[in-house]
Amino acid sequence: MLFSRKPLALPTAETALPGRARPIPTASVHYVSGLPLEAEAPAGFETAVFGLGCFWGAERLFWQTPGVWLTRVGYAGGFTPNPTYEEVCSGGTGHTEIVEVIFDPAKVSFAALVKLFLESHDPTQGMRQGNDIGTQYRSALYFASPDQERVARQMIAAYNAELAAAGHRAAVTTELAPRTEVYLAEGYHQQYLAKNPNGYCGIGGTGVSCPLPPVRAG
Repeated sequence: MLFSRKPLALPTAETALPGRARPIPTASVHYVSGLPLEAEAPAGFETAVFGLGCFWGAERLFWQTPGVWLTRVGYAGGFTPNPTYEEVCSGGTGHTEIVEVIFDPAKVSFAALVKLFLESHDPTQGMRQGNDIGTQYRSALYFASPDQERVARQMIAAYNAELAAAGHRAAVTTELAPRTEVYLAEGYHQQYLAKNPNGYCGIGGTGVSCPLPPVRAG
């Protein structure tokens, strides 16, 4: 590997790698759906950003979910503009690996996607997922609206209670923050498990179910 020692603390804006002014090349179309990979969300659709470890397995979870219109993988939550995969893996950019999900809320709710997110990885592990260790594997949810923030906070609190009741000694460490810039990953990462069905998938949850919040009236 280009970078063999990974720090477990995030860099600052001053110490992060400088990056570059232009985006790195990525795929032009979604390998599964055939949609333009950088398509804008249609009117009435919403966008959510989830980090749950290695983005290869995580992306497949979401593109297989009814109501999800488009998925794409990338890097978010850091400082370095337009980072490469190798730079993100070095721990020097501050980014985590994410899946950006564009969905139709008339067909799948944001809460249902948060439930899938929380149950599909172990969000209590800090800077790792299982044997994948490093800041780029930290759990993260970057919300796009006050309503998304409200739902996410409510569900994380409920999931903490469920984990404690199940005897799980650690609490959720998911980074919950407003969405900022998302940088799309290199083309070979996009829909990786559709191109490589036997490829690595690090997805694995706690086995504890996350309750959905009650439906708000009106």
